[in-house]
Amino acid sequence: MPDPRPPYNVLFLCTGNSARSIIAEALLNRLGRGRFKAWSAGSFPKGEVNPHAFPIVESLGFARSDFRSKSWDEFAGEEAPQLDFVFTVCDNAAGEVCPIWPGQPMTAHWGIADPAAAVGNEAEISVAFADACRQLRNRISVFIELPLASLDRMSLKRRLDEIGRTSDEPARQA
Repeated sequence: MPDPRPPYNVLFLCTGNSARSIIAEALLNRLGRGRFKAWSAGSFPKGEVNPHAFPIVESLGFARSDFRSKSWDEFAGEEAPQLDFVFTVCDNAAGEVCPIWPGQPMTAHWGIADPAAAVGNEAEISVAFADACRQLRNRISVFIELPLASLDRMSLKRRLDEIGRTSDEPARQA
């Protein structure tokens, strides 16, 4: 039976809105199966998506043209969708003073290391992007399985914060 509730609106924030938040937007839109509508934005957007993010969003069935680097100001105005959740995925954005979001959404910090800061050859940079994608996929997968309609606000906030504190370190070979 289809869910009668409109999709939950989710915004992923990062300073540059070029990698992590873009990947999170794509993941939630794919994994959320219509129960969620995700966007991404940045406090100081780079103005372009990092080219290493495109293979990931394309693997999820999206076109490059579906994504752009944009300011979080687009989501604070009267025309903006009413947000249910806002997640910061970088430590810089978590510490910044955010706009007032319409609808008083639930917020949490899900910090992920910036793959756009990775240095090395193409293979090493691709590994950094794949690792960020894996970490975001893990957190988003837990999030979409939460019984959102049955959790009170305090319990939901605690669960969202717990998701952000999960250890996403890859297993080390002994």
